[in-house]
Amino acid sequence: MSAPLLQARGLEIRFGGVVAADGVDLDVIEGENLAIIGPNGAGKTTFLNISTGYLKPLAGTVTFLGQDITRLPPRAITRLGIARAFQIPQLFLEQTVMENMMIAAAARSGETSGWRRLLDRPEREEMLRLLDSVGVAAFAERRAHELPEGQRKLVDIALALALKPRLLLMDEPTSGVASSEKMGVMDILVAALAREKVSSVFVEHDMDMVERYAHRVAVWSSGRIQTVGPPAQVLGDPEVRQRVIGI
Repeated sequence: MSAPLLQARGLEIRFGGVVAADGVDLDVIEGENLAIIGPNGAGKTTFLNISTGYLKPLAGTVTFLGQDITRLPPRAITRLGIARAFQIPQLFLEQTVMENMMIAAAARSGETSGWRRLLDRPEREEMLRLLDSVGVAAFAERRAHELPEGQRKLVDIALALALKPRLLLMDEPTSGVASSEKMGVMDILVAALAREKVSSVFVEHDMDMVERYAHRVAVWSSGRIQTVGPPAQVLGDPEVRQRVIGI
């Protein structure tokens, strides 16, 4: 097994009387797609927020490529190689898809050359390639608000990939996408991650998606990890089926 990209050890965090992380230990292995499942309020999204600097734990550490990132701000963590995709795509809706991509390119380089020069940046071809890798290059000159939700999700993933991450954390990547389109969106997304050599962690409630796309599954319950393992093993566990899947 490859060395872990990200390691969480002893994470603890509470929100009033709610324990969202209670001694969480978890490794994310390079090259894998790790699914996180569990009931609402179990602490799944909290883990993503801690790992990307949006929340600071009361105790415990998160390391990425051996570096302690527990107290770093989100921007610093992004520059180290961890990108984040949220349930609602984070797009500038009045701008074109390509303008959104070029903003990401400018943010990656840290340059602020002004709006007039944005589309003349040398990364334009690279950004078009990323859009093509997720199947939305045809929408490059469309305003983001004109796209259906499935295409917006894919543009959001392209924006994350523009940051050249080693690890992408996704909160319900097909949330809001029509049921008939979910598998197609995930097929494109997972293939793009493989081509770009990006590992992923994704929170998901659809067990068909978990079974099809995850290499491993981590089950959250009341701020703790109940079990971690291959999808067939975890989803076949009677306790997981009763408490998490509800069958």
